[in-house]
Amino acid sequence: MILACATKLAMLSSVAMTAMDVQRTVDAVWRIESAKVIASVARLTRDVGLAEELAQDALVTALEQWPRSGIPDNPGAWLMTTARNRALDQLRRRRMVERKHEALASELEMEEQRSGGKLEASADDEIGDDLLRLIFTACHPLLPTESRTALTLKLLAGLTTAEIARAFLVPEPTIAQRIVRAKRSLAEAQVPYEIPRGEELRRRLSSVTEVIYLLFNEGYSATAGGDWMRPALCEEALRIGRILAGLAPGESEVHGLVALMEIQASRLRARLGPSGEAVLLLEQNRSRWDRVLIHRGLVALARGESLCESRGPYLLQAAIAACHARAATASDTDWVHITSLYDELARLMPSPVVELNRAVAVSMAYGPAAALELADRLAADGALRSYHLLPSVRGDLLLKLGRYQEAREEFERAAQLTQNERERALLRDRAAACSRGST
Repeated sequence: MILACATKLAMLSSVAMTAMDVQRTVDAVWRIESAKVIASVARLTRDVGLAEELAQDALVTALEQWPRSGIPDNPGAWLMTTARNRALDQLRRRRMVERKHEALASELEMEEQRSGGKLEASADDEIGDDLLRLIFTACHPLLPTESRTALTLKLLAGLTTAEIARAFLVPEPTIAQRIVRAKRSLAEAQVPYEIPRGEELRRRLSSVTEVIYLLFNEGYSATAGGDWMRPALCEEALRIGRILAGLAPGESEVHGLVALMEIQASRLRARLGPSGEAVLLLEQNRSRWDRVLIHRGLVALARGESLCESRGPYLLQAAIAACHARAATASDTDWVHITSLYDELARLMPSPVVELNRAVAVSMAYGPAAALELADRLAADGALRSYHLLPSVRGDLLLKLGRYQEAREEFERAAQLTQNERERALLRDRAAACSRGST
């Protein structure tokens, strides 16, 4: 649980801490709690950009105070209280401009009295979920799709601008401009901080589901840093996805998204080895897969498929994940069927990344030579020149074909492109194995 993670961090307060220790602890708490803090403050200010500024002000205050006072018992609640107090100050100062802010300030004061100062956000309010409100606000149709996604990853996942730029494979200044313009547009249009209903809800579902899945993916395979995964992000994405499925029970793709995340989340424990090393899908101990999550995913998949005549992208990806989940061992995987599902997905949603995944399936179903032709075409196209998984896949195919020197060069190139330390170590190990002529 996120709160449990924050509590563990608070245990460090009993130890003498250097400025660097405090910096690392504050960074970790911010990663865990920032989305809740921003979402809660945004509900009060009705301004996402201002809410983020106030949350960051609270972060700066923590950096100033915690080295002297120590890490508080509940650092997440401390940040929440500090940010909301700053929001209260803002509302009071603007009282003469907008009278409604006085009512909001009174509401905040009453909340503080009722809670006794314990301002932990409610995690499971079905309709009034602050995080879900934040996603729908950031995914407003007035924003371009790429801006919606960038803004939500910044606010929900706590990613830096540089990390989002790497995830989008675009320059960092481009992402920075998108985020600034998005916040300005929301403020100028006075977009209501709410979960829409009816047709407006359906209009925004596509961008919302995209953002939720990007949030999940950042948790499943961290873009950068020393952690292979960030499970707390997966948990948040799953929680929000389940709430969304309750809000839109007749939408097949929402159930497809939930199914996909449930099944992928079932593998989290198996994706790390005893020493924290990354473990790839075909090498995982499947007894460590969470059968409860797999069952939930299969149920959501069946529900989604029952609601439509033709499957959309999330249902197709969930069907692919289900093929892996149903296989008792890696050798039992129905790769021919998975290839056909990727063929269908490529027709529906053509993209270089889908084609790269399809090449992996073709390799398992029909051999590495056929797959290498597909990967080589992607390399020649150049769209994935900065995407580390392309040389990683090519390295694997070349290795299977016994072309060890070429495979080593591809793994080394992939290691240079990735920003994740665990993944870099895995790729370098594979490059070393090629040098030994080992498969």
